[in-house]
Amino acid sequence: MKLSGRQARTYFGAPDPNSAGLLIHGADAMRVALHRQDMLAALLGPDAGEEMRLASLAATDLRKDPAALADAVQARGFFPGPRAVHIEGGTDGLTALIGAALDSWQPGDAQIVVTAGQLPARSKLRKRFEDHPSARSAAVYDDPLGRDEIAAVVRDAGLAAPSREADGALEALAAALDPGDF
Repeated sequence: MKLSGRQARTYFGAPDPNSAGLLIHGADAMRVALHRQDMLAALLGPDAGEEMRLASLAATDLRKDPAALADAVQARGFFPGPRAVHIEGGTDGLTALIGAALDSWQPGDAQIVVTAGQLPARSKLRKRFEDHPSARSAAVYDDPLGRDEIAAVVRDAGLAAPSREADGALEALAAALDPGDF
């Protein structure tokens, strides 16, 4: 399923725990990484790394050891809770490998979360996620943070809701800064 901008923002904050996977792609690696971080935190909780419920695989490592993905997806951990496998640097060259893992995915397996650079609409990897019945694809664009995103940053920082004048200043600041700097 292809997620629109609004659907993607909602999904990053409340991902489906029964989904086979998510592809997050875009030209700005920082924006992609921030959305991946938000999605994984919402899916797995704050202690996933310490509880070994999150595995990270580089695309280059998968090319050397194609079985590593299937092993990571099907591995069972000692700690309860959802699990995920993050693949950094996804490309069309990994479509067959990732597609096979998506096709063999069963409830209880780790979700497959792939981050990639900008992928064109004809990308095989992108189409694979969009066409899969239990996977999603989200494009991340270089647009400035919107009002909802600014409000979420302010809320997450533990700050009081800003005044109307401050809202305008925050929107101007968000337009001038990268999301990570904001």
